[in-house]
Amino acid sequence: MDKKQTRYFGAGPGKLPQTVLLEAQKELLDYNGTGISVLEMSHRTSDFSKILNTAENLLRELLDIPENYKVMFLQGGGTGQFSAVALNLIGLKESRCADYLVTGAWSAKAASEAEKYGTVNIIHPKLERYTTVPDPDSWTLNPAASYVYYCANETIHGVEFNFVPDTKGVVLVCDMSSNILSRPVDVSKFGLIFAGAQKNIGCAGVTAVIVREDLLGKALKECPIVLDYKVQAGNNSLYNTPPCFSIYITGLVLEWVKNCGGAAAMEKLNKEKSGLIYDIVNGSNGFYVCPVESSCRSRMNVPFRIGKKDGDDALEKKFLDGASKLGMISLKGHRSVGGIRASLYNAVTLDDTRALADYMTEFLKEHL
Repeated sequence: MDKKQTRYFGAGPGKLPQTVLLEAQKELLDYNGTGISVLEMSHRTSDFSKILNTAENLLRELLDIPENYKVMFLQGGGTGQFSAVALNLIGLKESRCADYLVTGAWSAKAASEAEKYGTVNIIHPKLERYTTVPDPDSWTLNPAASYVYYCANETIHGVEFNFVPDTKGVVLVCDMSSNILSRPVDVSKFGLIFAGAQKNIGCAGVTAVIVREDLLGKALKECPIVLDYKVQAGNNSLYNTPPCFSIYITGLVLEWVKNCGGAAAMEKLNKEKSGLIYDIVNGSNGFYVCPVESSCRSRMNVPFRIGKKDGDDALEKKFLDGASKLGMISLKGHRSVGGIRASLYNAVTLDDTRALADYMTEFLKEHL
């Protein structure tokens, strides 16, 4: 590989398609002949209205979002939605409680936030380590819950759901921040989906929220107006100044996904990319170790240790140093779990992934 080429495997903000960056660069100083940048543009202008509507229409098309769902582009990131979800939905029933399926750090944080506004039930036995999705037969769902919440893909621990939970009619809420549009999804099975854009559909600063219309107007009285879904939906995400440039970038990324063949094409590509890395791990005779059970290994974030189950610090540092010299960066695992983590979001190319796979193979041969 070209040693001067940088290959970015960061967990978030994630890699953006090169064509998107080039388009944004071209239009940075003068958007569409307006003479100003989107960074300067008023959110009340017809030019920005077209940017916003284009992003929404593309997201609706790519996910085949039913007409009875509202789409919003909001600030505060996924963490903001940890609060917004509870504030808007935990009062759907008098019980004012919610079920949370905790399979990693992000769903754990969401559950902790929801506890401020109602009763939270962790619907499976507490996990000592986040390495699996518990068998649904072990879940203790509460029929009186206002909603059931889960995170489709945990970026830190590399645990991903390969199915949509059956909640027996209770409203289903999902954090899809790190795998939205990496595969097709049936939106009609969900009451609410949210996704911070900076992993798979844009840059930091905007979060897409997709919510069924009948769930609007149920917010607790203490809900800040900026987090009230009914208010934001009623104002087409323009109640306050939105993250204009981030929405613009999201629109460009969504157009790129469409041109690549949509979610189905992304799924095929992501299976191939993650398969390259997992095949090397599985065939390394224990030199590379992925702690996650094979049935729920993430296609987006591949964590592994080197040398032994809990990792050999010296070997892992050597691996990272060698990767950096070859232009492969941001492979260090999250500080809470250590090791190596390769994030393979949609914009990470097959060529990028093959370069990493080749390096892993060579490193294995040198140190086994």
